[in-house]
Amino acid sequence: MDYPLTTHVIIEYGKRVFAREEIISIMPDGHRHVYTFCDLYRRCKQLTYALVHRLGVKKGDIVGTIAWNHYQHVELYYGIPGAGAVCHPINLRLSASQIELIINHAEDKVLFVDATMVPMLEKIAPLLTSVERFIILNAPPSFTTSLRNFSHYEDLISDAPEDIEWIAVDEKDACAMCYTSGTTGMPKGVLYSHRSTYLHALAMIMPNAAGFKAKERLLVLVPQFHVMAWGAPYFSLLAGVTMIMPSMHLQAEALIKIIQQEKTDRAAGVPTLFMGIYQCLRKESLKEPLALKQIVVGGATMPASLIESLEKEFGIFTLHAWGMTETSPLATVSRLQANHIGLPYAEQLKLKAKQGVELPGVELRLMTDAGTIAPKDGKSVGEIQIRGAWVINGYYKTTQQDSFFDDGWFKTGDVGTIDAEGFMQLTDRIKDLIKSGGEWISSVALEVALMGHPGVKEAAVIAIADEHWGERPLGIIIPKSEDDEPTSEDFQQFLAREFAKYQIPEKYVFVKEIPKTSVGKFDKKEMRLRYMNGSLA
Repeated sequence: MDYPLTTHVIIEYGKRVFAREEIISIMPDGHRHVYTFCDLYRRCKQLTYALVHRLGVKKGDIVGTIAWNHYQHVELYYGIPGAGAVCHPINLRLSASQIELIINHAEDKVLFVDATMVPMLEKIAPLLTSVERFIILNAPPSFTTSLRNFSHYEDLISDAPEDIEWIAVDEKDACAMCYTSGTTGMPKGVLYSHRSTYLHALAMIMPNAAGFKAKERLLVLVPQFHVMAWGAPYFSLLAGVTMIMPSMHLQAEALIKIIQQEKTDRAAGVPTLFMGIYQCLRKESLKEPLALKQIVVGGATMPASLIESLEKEFGIFTLHAWGMTETSPLATVSRLQANHIGLPYAEQLKLKAKQGVELPGVELRLMTDAGTIAPKDGKSVGEIQIRGAWVINGYYKTTQQDSFFDDGWFKTGDVGTIDAEGFMQLTDRIKDLIKSGGEWISSVALEVALMGHPGVKEAAVIAIADEHWGERPLGIIIPKSEDDEPTSEDFQQFLAREFAKYQIPEKYVFVKEIPKTSVGKFDKKEMRLRYMNGSLA
C-alpha cells in the first residue's frame, strides 16, 4: 500500500503493457515521425542520463522547455522528472518579456528550445540569470545561433546509456510546473507533484470522466505548455492511447488533414479550434466520413449551438470539461448519466453545455458574497471553490496566497451554479461580471447565446462604463458575412427569448478578430483596454 505514485511508475507501466502503442508527430518541418512507447522509454532513459551526467542537473532543479507538441517534448515530460528535476513547459505564445520574467522567476537551469523559437530566445538570452545551457530541438542542418553554450538535442542523448535507474523521488516531490496565463495579472507558478500527476491521469481515464482507453487515437491539440497538455502524455501511457502530436500545424485545414490521415477518433482542445474545424468542414466536401467521434473541450465555454451542430452534422460528440492551471486541470466533465438518456434532446443538450459533475478526488462548493455556502439547486449563484487530490495549496515563490484557505479550498474566481444532480455551470469570471443598475449580468451567458445567432461567427461581451447604470454590456461580434451584418435590433429580438431587457446589450462593435490569450481564451482585459483607447475594431 506504500507503492509510490510517480511519473516513473507511469512510464514503466506504459512500457510493460503498451510497448507497441505509438506516438505520431507531425514535426515543425512537416515530416511525420512515428515510434512506440518502448522507443519513448528507451530515449527517456538516455535523456535522464544526459541530464544528470552531462548537464549536471540535480534533484529539485527546474528545467524549462519552449517547444511544440511532439515526441521529443513528451520525452522531456518523463526524462526530466526521471532525473529528479522539475519539467517546466513555458508558454511560447507569451511576449518575450513575459517569457524572460517566467524563466528568471522559475530559475530554470537548462532550457530545451525548438529551433523555430530560437530567434525569440536570442533577444532575451543576455537577461536570463539562471540558465546555464541551451539544448536545441529539431534544428535544420543550416542552423546557426548567437546563443552561447548550446547543444543539439539528438547529439546530447544519441550515445547515452539506457540501462540506468531513475533518480529516486518521493511521490510528493514536484515533477512539473506551469505558470498561469496571467489574464488578471502577472503569471504565477504552479507546481505539480508526482502523486497529483498520477492521480489526475487516473481520473482522466475513468469511464464517467474523459474515459480514454486502449486503441483510441487522440489528437493532442492542447499545447504541452498548457497545464501539461491536460495530462495527455501521462494518461495516454496508462490507458494505451495512441498520441497524435501536431506540433505547430494548428490551422483548421491542416488539422482536418491530420484527422483524416491518422484516423483520429478522439481530440482534446479549446473551443476556438473546434469552431474553426467545424467552419472548415462545412465548406469542404469530404470524400469519406471523419473517424473523429468525440472531443474533450475546456478552457472556455463551448456554445450549445456548436455542440449540437458538430453532433448532428458530423457525428462528433462533445465532452464539456472544466478546470484551471491550479487544478491540474481537469475537475469536472459533463457526461450524460443513465437517468438522462430518456430526456428530450433539447434537455440533453442543456446538460452537455454545462461544465459537468466533479470527478472522484475533488470537491466543489459555491460561496456567496455573504460568505455562506450556496445550495446546489441550479439557481443559486456563487464563486466556485474546489479542493482535492490534484488541487494546489499555494503558488510558487510568492506571498500572494489570498486564493487559498487553510483547509485546502481554493477560490477559483469563477462564478456559477450547481444543480441538485451535481452539474456545475459557469456563468462568468468574478472580474468579468457586469453590474448594471445594481443587477449582475453574465457576459458568458450572453456570449453563448450570441454565438447561436445565424449571422455571428464569434462573439464576446465586456462591461463598459455607463453614466446612468454604472456598467452596460457591449457585444463584440465577428459576423459570418461582412456584407450582411446583423443589426442591434436583430440582436435585441434574438436575445429577448432568453434574457430580460436590462441584460441585453444596446451597443455592438463589429471586428475582424477578437483578442485571445495565448491558450485561446477571450482576452477581456485587452478588449476593455482597446475599447477605452478607441482601437477596438
